Amino acid sequence: MGREQATARVTEQWARVRGRLRTEVGEAAFRSWLKPLTLVSEARNVVRMSVPTRFMRDWVADNYAERIHALWSDENESVQSVEIVVQPPSRPNPKPDGRHDEGGNLSAVNGKGRSRAASSAEEDSTRSKPDRNRGGVSMSKSAKDDLEKSDSGLYIEAGRASDRDISAPLDPRFTFDNFVVGKPNELAYAAARRVAEAGNAPFNPLFLYGGVGLGKTHLMHAIAWQIKTQTPDRRIIYLSAEKFMYQFVKALRTKDTMSFKEQFRSVDILMIDDVQFIGGREATQEEFFHTFNALVDQNRQVVISADKSPSDLEGVEERMRSRLGWGLVADIHPTTYELRLGILQSKSEQLDVEIPPKVLEFLAHKITSNVRELEGALNRIVAHATLVGRSVTLETTQDVLHDLLRANDRRVTIEEIQKRVAEHYNVRIADMHSARRARAVARPRQVAMYLSKHLTSRSLPEIGRKFGGRDHTTVMHAVRKIDELKTTDSSFAEDVELLRRMLEG
Repeated sequence: MGREQATARVTEQWARVRGRLRTEVGEAAFRSWLKPLTLVSEARNVVRMSVPTRFMRDWVADNYAERIHALWSDENESVQSVEIVVQPPSRPNPKPDGRHDEGGNLSAVNGKGRSRAASSAEEDSTRSKPDRNRGGVSMSKSAKDDLEKSDSGLYIEAGRASDRDISAPLDPRFTFDNFVVGKPNELAYAAARRVAEAGNAPFNPLFLYGGVGLGKTHLMHAIAWQIKTQTPDRRIIYLSAEKFMYQFVKALRTKDTMSFKEQFRSVDILMIDDVQFIGGREATQEEFFHTFNALVDQNRQVVISADKSPSDLEGVEERMRSRLGWGLVADIHPTTYELRLGILQSKSEQLDVEIPPKVLEFLAHKITSNVRELEGALNRIVAHATLVGRSVTLETTQDVLHDLLRANDRRVTIEEIQKRVAEHYNVRIADMHSARRARAVARPRQVAMYLSKHLTSRSLPEIGRKFGGRDHTTVMHAVRKIDELKTTDSSFAEDVELLRRMLEG
């Protein structure tokens, strides 16, 4: 095929890609963001396209990159990556042998059948090969620096299209460098780092668990980024348990379970977030069980997160709970004041905004629920200061966050204590009020009474009435018993302290 025929073929393919994009995104979005896209060249399995501004390039890469690559792949199987570069618009070439149109076709072709822009593009693509093992959109430099420092272009990774469709995108902010380590999360951090840096699976699986917003997802993303940096040829699939279930059901519906099995059982690292959501889903659990075993048998790394430890997962078969506890189980405790303050200091440095120490200390004391809410509060006061033009003070902070502070100031109720303790010890809430005296029930009930005494302002008789109409002396006995056990059993003391912090948070 001659150069002119090849150019015409690629131009036709691009016209069809544009047409499908226009249909999918709608006329308004197409005119605003995709119409300015211009085809520059197609060489060495790389399609190079340009937009007039860097802002537009970043927007297209963030919002349409994967779809553009998928449509190009449909049109031309040889296309492995798409590069988007910034190229200010130029006047059409008036020479007879030049071509330029509104549809963004290949630009002026010289006597040799090549445009200067196309030749330059091909040379650039030779010098800067795309990273073909990075999920989603990647660039020729590291994941952190590209958007901020590089104007050389964005690469849409080819890899395996099925992996790209299944894996969730990785957040570039969630790296080990941006993770603030403290006593509540030091074990989970160390374990995650070890998994990311080890060539072989040091413990399999790594099971991370903890409450909402404490850093489980951050650590999983950090593991993936570290592995991609060190060994980019390793295949990683990261997704939620809900997405895993969806993909499995889809495979059943289309009668293509063999492809599903092959895809998930051939990866180097499988990462499943929020595995508690497969509870009660028997068919999904069965498939996950066999996938898990296949990967572990091949010494492929599995990383899992959940809101509870394996033994406490509800609706999950005993054999699955046992398998999940095979490797290393690392819990992330609720944050301490020192850790919250460290997170706020780190976040303010990243935002490059000077926040008075008293404001950071105030937030660390007041917002104890989770890290996500803490960072959200800091973002709000920074946005307010930036948009309104007022400096950040303790008074403005209290004013801007009045709703959030009020929510965090609420009192813990006895009902909440009973519910949390029952969940923790895997007993029924009804057992908190029953007359049963079996230790498996009586001990959690005493813990709930102890916490009610220390975390609420209710009197002993009032607490007793909330526990099935018991006498205040029963509550006193429970408090003394728990105090005694805490001094003689350090493991039990940690358990009660964890419950207290969870309730206070």
